[in-house]
Amino acid sequence: MATLRETHERELKLTVPAGFALPDLPGEPLGPKTLTSTYHDTADRALARAGITLRRRVENRRGLWQLKLPGEGERLEFEVPGPPAGPPDELASLLTGILRGRALEPAAVLRTRRAGVRVQENGRAVADVTVDNVAVLDGRRVRERFVELEVEALDGGADSLPGLGRVLAAAGAVPGDGRPKAFRAMGFFPVTPAVPPSWAPSLEHVRAMIARQVAELLAHDPGTRLGKDPEELHQARVATRRLRAVLRAARPLLDPAWTESLRAELSGLGGALGPVRDLDVLLERLRGEIEQLEGPERRAAGRFLELLGEERDEARAAVLAAMSSRRYAELLTRLEAAATAPRAREADVSVRDIAAGEFRKLRRAVRALPPDPPDEDLHAVRIRGKRARYAAELAEGAVGKPARRFVQDAKRFQDVVGEHQDSVVAEERIRGLLDRVRSPQAHLAAGRLIERERARRREARAAFPGTWKALEKSGKRAWS
Repeated sequence: MATLRETHERELKLTVPAGFALPDLPGEPLGPKTLTSTYHDTADRALARAGITLRRRVENRRGLWQLKLPGEGERLEFEVPGPPAGPPDELASLLTGILRGRALEPAAVLRTRRAGVRVQENGRAVADVTVDNVAVLDGRRVRERFVELEVEALDGGADSLPGLGRVLAAAGAVPGDGRPKAFRAMGFFPVTPAVPPSWAPSLEHVRAMIARQVAELLAHDPGTRLGKDPEELHQARVATRRLRAVLRAARPLLDPAWTESLRAELSGLGGALGPVRDLDVLLERLRGEIEQLEGPERRAAGRFLELLGEERDEARAAVLAAMSSRRYAELLTRLEAAATAPRAREADVSVRDIAAGEFRKLRRAVRALPPDPPDEDLHAVRIRGKRARYAAELAEGAVGKPARRFVQDAKRFQDVVGEHQDSVVAEERIRGLLDRVRSPQAHLAAGRLIERERARRREARAAFPGTWKALEKSGKRAWS
């Protein structure tokens, strides 16, 4: 099996006028090179719609397959040698959920003549600034030409990008539209599912919300399979939860059997993703606390992390099995269909009414709490709060600013009750681990960790009335 090379790509893409010349930049010239890249996608551009590019690049007669996944402020690039027949398994396995049996085909062939400068600051290389003269090929014929200026940060050089961007702008460069070269060659423009206008029918708001969450789920599918960044799985889980919540809240507008069938499948997916995410949260939480313990206790408590890490490995294996199943592939296909045309029934219910109903349920639940509510009652209120927030997000396009304010206050409310629940779970898990770790130092460490969790719970309970008061106030304004 070939070695998979991984890099984090942080770059600026700029457009330059005819006759543009690079200004003097400190550093060393990069040797000119010619690259020929064949980009692959499905006939319906499934990869492009997910913000993904897959290409086989030939340089000096050496062929490399490169896969780029979108990320927050960067792109994650994987590179592995391989023949032209198709992407190696190391890359193809990450695309299983996106492709779902659809065939890849050449989507664009680009020949790029590149020259530039490796910029240095204080004797350290920080970025490559390159001018790419690109020819889009149709067989042997050049169908289109364009020039692109790229500024790609090297390791530790991301802070230099804004300054270099200003220097190049002063020389005449202007921001590009951010599309990869392949998208430009294909004439593909990424489309973010839009928020419908306020006057749009309620079902259109539901459809748009489903479309946004399906796009999120698909966008984070490859990263979840890869398992390098816990945030990828977290965002996939959030999209799954939002989809369930929206389908639940919009039941008056949707076919009941269709809705409950989809929600059941989403529940199964959430049940697979949930344990990994919960363990990620717990591990991050405990690592920080254990680092603050004294030496002997810190070393003994390290066994807690080992045991939880083993559980996470098992839970991740279950996630990969679920995401490799036919059932998951069928769910994604059904969700894509729902994002286009959810099954509706005749109903005269507004998304504002739906959100108002969820808020009323939350308010009744909070008012029913005793003065010192049990942990499980606060957890139930947390679930109600999440439902009210997601319903408000559904209604945001129709209601506007009052709904946005409610969503902001609901996030703060969720942070408080979520911190309380995380603390409850952390204490339960620590106590459970003591059955498997016998050393006295580990028991002392557990006692200290539990006391800190209880302090966090007290802080959350103290913050609860204030955050609820703010949320109730914004709820009355939004939904009265």
